[in-house]
Amino acid sequence: MLSDKLKKTIRQAHQNVASALDGFRPRPSQNYLVAEIAKTLSGDYHRTQRICVIEAGTGTGKSLAYLLGALPVALSSKKKLVISTATVALQEQLINKELPFLKEHSGIDFKFDLVKGRQRYICVQKLMAAVSDDEMQMSMMPTTSSPLSQMEQKCLRELALAYQEKRWQGDRDSWEDTIPDKVWNVIACDKHACQRQLKSHHLCPFHLARQKIAQMDVLVINHALLLADLELGGGTILPEPEETFYVIDEAHHLPHITRDFSSAAATIKGTIEWLEKLLKFSGKMANTVVSQKAIGQNFKLNDAANDAAKYLRAVRDILDQSDFTYNDDDTYRFSHGEVPEALTVKAKDIADTTQDALRCLTKMHDALSGDVSDGDVQAFLADPLLVESGQYINRLEQLNKLWFSYARKGDSVPHARWIKRLEYKHHHDHLLCDCPIEVGYYLKDNLWRECAGAVLCSATLSALGTFDHFAHESGLAKEPGVKYIKADSPFDYPNQATLHLPKTQTDPTDKAFSDYLADTLPTYLDTNKANLVLFASYWQMNHVVEKLRGKNLNILVQGELSRDALLTRHKANIDLGRGSILFGTQSLSEGLDLPGKYLENLVVTKIPFAVPTSPIEEAQAEFVQSKGGNPFLSITVPDAAKKLVQSCGRLLRKESDSGRITILDRRLVTKRYGKAMLDTLPPYKRQID
Repeated sequence: MLSDKLKKTIRQAHQNVASALDGFRPRPSQNYLVAEIAKTLSGDYHRTQRICVIEAGTGTGKSLAYLLGALPVALSSKKKLVISTATVALQEQLINKELPFLKEHSGIDFKFDLVKGRQRYICVQKLMAAVSDDEMQMSMMPTTSSPLSQMEQKCLRELALAYQEKRWQGDRDSWEDTIPDKVWNVIACDKHACQRQLKSHHLCPFHLARQKIAQMDVLVINHALLLADLELGGGTILPEPEETFYVIDEAHHLPHITRDFSSAAATIKGTIEWLEKLLKFSGKMANTVVSQKAIGQNFKLNDAANDAAKYLRAVRDILDQSDFTYNDDDTYRFSHGEVPEALTVKAKDIADTTQDALRCLTKMHDALSGDVSDGDVQAFLADPLLVESGQYINRLEQLNKLWFSYARKGDSVPHARWIKRLEYKHHHDHLLCDCPIEVGYYLKDNLWRECAGAVLCSATLSALGTFDHFAHESGLAKEPGVKYIKADSPFDYPNQATLHLPKTQTDPTDKAFSDYLADTLPTYLDTNKANLVLFASYWQMNHVVEKLRGKNLNILVQGELSRDALLTRHKANIDLGRGSILFGTQSLSEGLDLPGKYLENLVVTKIPFAVPTSPIEEAQAEFVQSKGGNPFLSITVPDAAKKLVQSCGRLLRKESDSGRITILDRRLVTKRYGKAMLDTLPPYKRQID
């Protein structure tokens, strides 16, 4: 229960912060959130299941609310506070602004730090091997990749020099320029290549960063790192879940990121090629290992890898001779995730042999690590081998995950499974993919039922007036004690913004709608002010741009410049009094902050329905249908409703903002689902023609 002493601490911290903020205005919704979060985490509502789900509109000050509500409770109960976000922008805001401000002014003493996954740091061994033209590094690149270009090799050399001269700390985010993915994949740290027990690795960037975690009270992470820790059982990278209060900010992303994290993919011919390289490598490693524990593992590994390659060749032949009907994207999806019997049999064989290979290689890897620790093998000889074996272990894990799933029948959890044909100049290959459709069970078992408490928050968690869709996706449906809270925005919506639904001549489902948009759009633009036009697809946006280019409109188009450059130019236009028209797709409807004069006129061209074109979305719709449901009403409409709220939310960012929203989609008033969507939008002043 929330004690009187703790209530006093929170109240005092809130007052201290308020007095330090310029022009602070009390926000009842923020006060309400602080109290509800503190009561939830103190067990006032449920003794064990201390979870609340919060939808907090723009302007409620939710980050300050969860810090003031959760941090004092965490400190008093000797728990860690882990804040997980979906975007780098929010992490930077918390680390550079919110947390330093709270520490300085609240009167609460605490330590905080940003925690990043290993893959954001270099492996020093890999970096130095790469710049010394080590053939091993290049051989570990995916077989479908081309060699590093001269520019990419130059980037590698610059990184190595900067690290050696201590001008760079070895993490991807602090490098001023963009590091190409292909370069980073060669030098990034990974869990197997990273040998914490070896002295030569103690000063690696990743381990130096990790040493600080135990001393911190607040850790800021991203959702991917949270899931990486859960996959390892929890408490491996981060503090133990039962000793942690989690704040999941931008929580609407969590189900989709969990789904991506749980997926697996591998090629056929590409895999056969690196298995052949593994055979050569294992002999080299066996000759270096001294430990008696590894005797015989090399022979077992060779047998398992040879068998796996043999079964993969059989799969290659099955796929080459199959009569699968591939779509325009060279993709074939297995209906209901059911794989043909011939593939299932081979999948079990590949799953078994890759498991054996993984077990043997891991034993050799651990034995060599032990040899170095015992002084039987010199580190400079072992390090390159441990790096390479670590990369093979990673690949074997992914391979085993994929084929183990393909071998299963009658899954309690539905899976999407599909094949993509890959065509190259001189050969072809097949990429096999697997992804669970529903991940709520995973979050329920590994996070919600293990953690000390959790606060999930976002500006868009409900859909069509309820939290049901999000609760199902995230595994919180029917969980006891979960509290759902909606915090009203302090904005005066009817006086700050007008929502206009004009009459339109063409329906958005009509093929002529794109041409109609190009003709009618200039009517709804204000060329003297800041405009944002959001499109449902890149194709439609580019089609309209092409037709409007000659009409003397100052249009900036997403994709023609980087996001930062686009926004910089847009703001510069407004500062110079020129007016500006920003064209973007759905990705600009979230996380885009253009307060005041930088956005006064927003046009949404159509309801942002996602077309189920990806194999995962198709499989999800198929699964809902098989259960007697309507995928359009249970998946598509709720998702579109949330996206529409996000799109409209771009206009008002501060209580002093004002402007106009125009939506050129009459389905909001002609369809029953449209009216439900319209009712979920904030109470703007409405003008419906």
